[in-house]
Amino acid sequence: MSIIHSNLFLEGNGLTTNDDNRTEVADFLLMGFADSWQMQIVHAIVFLLVYLAALTGNLLIIMVTTLDVHLQTPMYFFLRNLSFLDFCYISVTVPKSIVSSLTHDTSISFFGCALQAFFFMDLATTEVAILTVMSYDRYVAICQPLRYEVIINLRACVKMMAMAWLSGVICGLMHVTATFSLPFCGPNRVHQFFCDIPQLLSLVDSNVIIIEIGVMVFVTSLVIICFVSITLSYMYIFSVIMRIPSKEGRSKTFSTCIPHLVVVALFMISGSIAYVKPISNSPSVLDVLLSVFYTVVPPTLNPIIYSLRNKDMKAALRRQCGC
Repeated sequence: MSIIHSNLFLEGNGLTTNDDNRTEVADFLLMGFADSWQMQIVHAIVFLLVYLAALTGNLLIIMVTTLDVHLQTPMYFFLRNLSFLDFCYISVTVPKSIVSSLTHDTSISFFGCALQAFFFMDLATTEVAILTVMSYDRYVAICQPLRYEVIINLRACVKMMAMAWLSGVICGLMHVTATFSLPFCGPNRVHQFFCDIPQLLSLVDSNVIIIEIGVMVFVTSLVIICFVSITLSYMYIFSVIMRIPSKEGRSKTFSTCIPHLVVVALFMISGSIAYVKPISNSPSVLDVLLSVFYTVVPPTLNPIIYSLRNKDMKAALRRQCGC
């Protein structure tokens, strides 16, 4: 009878026992930003407002850059891809977190967790690739304007975007295959508001995670290479800007480029820190807050920085609205 009661307790907590009397994880419990009901409501409201702002901004950019004939250029082709990606990216994690806070149900199935982890890694890697491509596009446009149409032609744009999306799928599959093939035995509480790979690895025996750690180091190295490439592109861009005779022209270009670089740095540096720092069995709330910088901030700020401050986008928006 005690064995029956023990099995019922384990099943009620997302754990099952196999024939070897070993406990296996059937689902996971995600951690919120706070335990109190009042703070969970606050968290849900804040996340909902941010989510709606991100969706509105990104969908607006997709609509305007698709419909307006004046924005059918490589720059806005890349931007349209980025906005679609950000629309999907923030939708992978935030809605589930909002629902969990409102319903006080933080459980997610094993398959659902694997699916969320795959799409998150897929879209995060694709975002890094697209940001790198966009920085290269701006480098060619500003530093080699006479060769721009030759280098950044339609065929090159499609190839670069196809490679960016494909790289995301490959990295997502690598992470999920390496992580979810490991035996999750014991605790099933993920100390994060979504199924993030580093926190999932804290639930696995440290002796069997060497393959996934190798994947994390490999992908993080690629992210660092992309970040260095973006930084170098903007350094060349800034060197050209400094030669602009008009002080107003320099300040206007700087005011556009610097916010781009700040958001890219926040996204890549915070993500790299989260993925290369030692795995902890008792992460703090600061770890959860750190994840906001690479999950919520970029999709929300990108529409403002890349488009809504752009005079061509504003003019296109007025044309589409008939103003």
